[in-house]
Amino acid sequence: MTDRLGTTKQTDPATSRRPVSRTAALRSTARGAAFRLRLTSVYVVLLTVTASWLATQSHAGRARFVRHNSSNVHHMEVGKWWTMFTSGLVVDGVPAWAGIAAVAVALGLAEWRWGPARAGAVFVFGHLGATLLTEGAMWVMLTARIPGALSRARDVGISYGLVATVGCLLALGPRPMRRYGLPALAVALTGTWAADQQLADAGHLVALGLGVLAARSPWLRTRAAEGAAAAVIAGGPRGEPDPGR
Repeated sequence: MTDRLGTTKQTDPATSRRPVSRTAALRSTARGAAFRLRLTSVYVVLLTVTASWLATQSHAGRARFVRHNSSNVHHMEVGKWWTMFTSGLVVDGVPAWAGIAAVAVALGLAEWRWGPARAGAVFVFGHLGATLLTEGAMWVMLTARIPGALSRARDVGISYGLVATVGCLLALGPRPMRRYGLPALAVALTGTWAADQQLADAGHLVALGLGVLAARSPWLRTRAAEGAAAAVIAGGPRGEPDPGR
C-alpha cells in the first residue's frame, strides 16, 4: 500500500481481513448441516408444507384428503398404489409439530450416521414393508370373511418409517441401547397394541421388527462400523483428544 508521500507500507493480512460475524458463522454451519442432512431437510419441508395446507382446510376437507391418501385394501385393489407413498406425507394421530420433530431427530440422526441413501432405505423399507404386511393381513381377513376387517381403513402417517428407523438406530447403537432401549420400545408398542388393538398398533410392531431386520444387513452394519471407527480415531481412546492432532 502506498501513502501520500510515495512510500510503501506493508499491509498486515490479519488486520486486512474482516472479522466473521457470529451470524455469518451460524448461517454457514446451518447450510453445512442442511446439505449433509439434505434428505431429512427435504422430507421435513414436505411434511411441514402438507401440515400447513391441511391446517387451512375444513374438517371435511382434511377427512377427504386422508381418505383419498390412505393405503388400504380398497385402494390397492383399484390400483392406487401411489397411496403407499402419499400416506407418508401426512402426520396423523399426534400434533403435526411433534411428528415432524420426531422425524427430524430420528431420520436426521440416521442420515448423519449412515448417509442419505441408507437412512432413506431404512425409512422407506419400514414404511412400505409394514404397510404391505398389515394390509396383506387385512386382505386375508376380508377374504376369509373374518369379522372386524375393513377394506377402507384409515391408514396414513409417518409412524411406520419412524419406528423402523428408531429400531434400526437402537439395534446398531451402543450395547446399553441394544440391551435396554430396544426391549423397552418393544414392550411399549406391545402394550399399546394390547390396549387398543388397532391396525396401526400392529403395524408399529411390524415396523420395529423390520428396523431390527434392516440392522442385520451388511450394507448398514459396515457403514455403522466405519462410523464407530472414525469416531474412535477422531477422539482417541476413551474419548480423549487424538494426540496426533
